[in-house]
Amino acid sequence: MKLLMIYADSFGYKTAVKNWELAEDISTADHIEKAIVGFIQVEMEDKENANKVITKLIKNLKWLAGKNNTQKIVLHSFAHLSDSKAEPEFIFEILSNAEKRLTNAGYEVYKTPVGYFFDLEIKAPGFSLARVFKNF
Repeated sequence: MKLLMIYADSFGYKTAVKNWELAEDISTADHIEKAIVGFIQVEMEDKENANKVITKLIKNLKWLAGKNNTQKIVLHSFAHLSDSKAEPEFIFEILSNAEKRLTNAGYEVYKTPVGYFFDLEIKAPGFSLARVFKNF
């Protein structure tokens, strides 16, 4: 898994183009203030250790949320950090599991729909813990 985390003063998205035929047909948008946005690349090899990968994903997101004093986390599937891409069903499974676990831990969790390209708006401050990349 590859994980690019950005602390965003403001993060907005709007569905633009559906790129997975099995994704539900939706048109949605949202705007979240003061959140950690996880740009998550689920890779094919993550299937072998799914529970470990989810646990590391959650620990990293919670750690950065704590460092930036927020309880808001956005889970965003982002297939541009690696050449290895998991199947969309597995990506959906990973993100749904992470969403449940983070919600149960008291976080306010947002998840962009899997299977779409988005129009994005990101306003992020320029300090060291506003952007963190992890590879696990």
